[in-house]
Amino acid sequence: MKEKVEAQLPRVVNELSAPTKLKESMLYSLTAGGKRLRPLLIFATLKAFQKDEEMGMAAACAVEMIHTYSLIHDDLPSMDNDDLRRGKLTNHKVFGEAIAILAGDALLTNSFQVLISNNHPDITSDMKLKLVSELAIAAGTEGMVGGQVADLEGENKRLSLDELEYIHIHKTGALLRFCVKAGAILSQASDQQMANLEAFSKHIGLAFQIQDDILDIEGIEEKLGKPIGSDATNEKTTYPALLGMNEAKEKLVYHIDQALQALYEANIDHDLLEQICLYIANREN
Repeated sequence: MKEKVEAQLPRVVNELSAPTKLKESMLYSLTAGGKRLRPLLIFATLKAFQKDEEMGMAAACAVEMIHTYSLIHDDLPSMDNDDLRRGKLTNHKVFGEAIAILAGDALLTNSFQVLISNNHPDITSDMKLKLVSELAIAAGTEGMVGGQVADLEGENKRLSLDELEYIHIHKTGALLRFCVKAGAILSQASDQQMANLEAFSKHIGLAFQIQDDILDIEGIEEKLGKPIGSDATNEKTTYPALLGMNEAKEKLVYHIDQALQALYEANIDHDLLEQICLYIANREN
């Protein structure tokens, strides 16, 4: 399914009636590769309920568009001021800051158009409405954007563990939770299954960020596709900085264990979601 998402994303942009340079900027970042973890979570959740994975294609493209917009904006000089992303020059280094900002804006707004365009016969209007509402919450002030603001305000400060977790539950975790929840909505999961899957996704979101912090110190630049040590340069509080490397790794194991426990309690075909969880714990980029 990753290959299908990779093939669909350029089509989504190329079909738009928009200035050429804007579309080039959107496609530059949208097709730069990456793990495509968020789409995989949608498809894996659908598979866990034995549903047609194609039901999740529009949601997968929409969430990748939002994720990509956030990366374009994160890399800007006014935010993280990064020169490389996934081994390539960042968007603003190629297209200039103004076009990069507008490309991010376009990816964000058009993602909702893509989300509601899903014409799969098993998807109802009520499902689409729920997905739009959940994605708006996950991407907006109560989710990713709120977490980004807390992250910016936390620079050059010594944050508590609760403050650090707030940032990552929102900045990184919100979109991951949306992906699992989207698959569950499309699968018509029970309230109990939804609660278990929300707990699962919360813990993998925190685990993902802890591993990110660890890789920023111990990772290999060629595998990461960006310079290591950027967190220290930007004077950000990270799990290793706050807890020490050993305790940060213990926290990683704790959240992976909690995620797996919640997943098993959902009583679904959990094999693929379990593999993704273990990948998060052991990834190198």
